[in-house]
Amino acid sequence: MDVSLPRHGASGGRTDDNHSGDMMRTIFHVVLAAFGALIGAGALTLPAYAAGDVDQGAKAFRVCAACHSLGTDVNMTGPSLAGIWGRKAGRLKSFDRYSPSLKSSGVVWDQKTLDAWLQSPAAFMPGNNMKFAGIPDARPRADLIAFLEEASTGHIRLPTAMTAPPFEDLKKQGADHQVEAIRYCRDTYRVTTADGQTSDFWEANLRFKTDSSDTGPLPGKPVIMPAGMMGDRGSVFFAAPDEISKFIKHQC
Repeated sequence: MDVSLPRHGASGGRTDDNHSGDMMRTIFHVVLAAFGALIGAGALTLPAYAAGDVDQGAKAFRVCAACHSLGTDVNMTGPSLAGIWGRKAGRLKSFDRYSPSLKSSGVVWDQKTLDAWLQSPAAFMPGNNMKFAGIPDARPRADLIAFLEEASTGHIRLPTAMTAPPFEDLKKQGADHQVEAIRYCRDTYRVTTADGQTSDFWEANLRFKTDSSDTGPLPGKPVIMPAGMMGDRGSVFFAAPDEISKFIKHQC
């Protein structure tokens, strides 16, 4: 007995199912080919960068905070990053230490340029002054860039530590920090403060610095701040460099 399934219209619908499957596969390949053609022609643009995590970026910024503030015109080793989004590189008027390569680059800071810069500042812009090897992993770069965009555009509230000046207000220091006299004898500096105390420092352990910012000392009123874990080092801050030599007296 010859028992065979009919090719068309049989109950059970097995041939119809195969036919429908063939049609679906054909449609899928047509759509896939059209999708590929759109990409190749540039008619369909896919996002080039994954969206970063702002909270993770804020944590990553702690490393940057050693050299950069997010306070307006609060410059440190590097320029303030407040308002960096959309800003032309090397054009923050309150910062004077840009490299010539950065100032002449024509770069505008956005997601693409910041990603390249953070990956390798030296490769992106040879000759710049930033002593930073870069962030090789794309994920933490994306997080940091997302945070910088939100911080720069004012969409998030920043903690005071990220916007405040890097030093205490030297104008508000007490008598134990207000320098009245500095005497120099052989290899020793003797620093007398307004509270009547005199401290001796080996000359290599005392640094003389200037701070012309709003939180710096008053003109002619230098301030000494402790440095080092052993209490044997210090930094004397002056309002201007020409005060330093005038203030120090050679006296044994």
